[in-house]
Amino acid sequence: MANETKSMLTYAGLKKYEEELHDLKVNRRQEVAQKIKVAREQGDLSENAEYDAAKEEQRDIEIRIEELEKILKHAEVVVEDEIDLDKINVGSRVKLLDMEYDDEVEYYIVGSSEANSLQGKISNESPVGAALIGHRPGDIVDVETQAGKLQFKVLEIKRQD
Repeated sequence: MANETKSMLTYAGLKKYEEELHDLKVNRRQEVAQKIKVAREQGDLSENAEYDAAKEEQRDIEIRIEELEKILKHAEVVVEDEIDLDKINVGSRVKLLDMEYDDEVEYYIVGSSEANSLQGKISNESPVGAALIGHRPGDIVDVETQAGKLQFKVLEIKRQD
C-alpha cells in the first residue's frame, strides 16, 4: 500500500477547496445531468455533439471531485495563529531582499496544492520555498534553481493578512 503524503494547507486554502468540492457535488453535477438529459431528448446519441460535450464535462467534474477529496483527506492544516514568527514555515508571509537586483519581494509560503506564483503564493516544496523554510530575519538564503543561483536576505516574517 502506497504511503499517502500529507498536503499542507492554510486554513484559507482548506475553505476554498471545501467550497469548490461542495459546489461541484451540489450544483455542477446537477447542471451537467440536466445537459445530458436535454441532449438525450434530441435523439440519436451517436452524432450528438451536445451529449458528447456534456459527458466529457461530467467526467472532468468527477475527476476534480476525486482530486479534491484526496487533497482534503490527506490535508494537514496550518493554524496560522500558531505560526512561529521567529522562523519561516508554511503559512508565513515573508519579505525578502533579492540580493542580485536589490529589490524587495514578498511571498506567502503555502502547501504545493495552493501555490500560485501570480498571487505571490509559493510552495513549501519549490526550490525557493524549501530553501526559505526554517530561516530567520537577517539570514542570507542561497537558492539553487533551474535558472541559476538566487540569494535572498530575510527581512521580515509575518502572518497572512
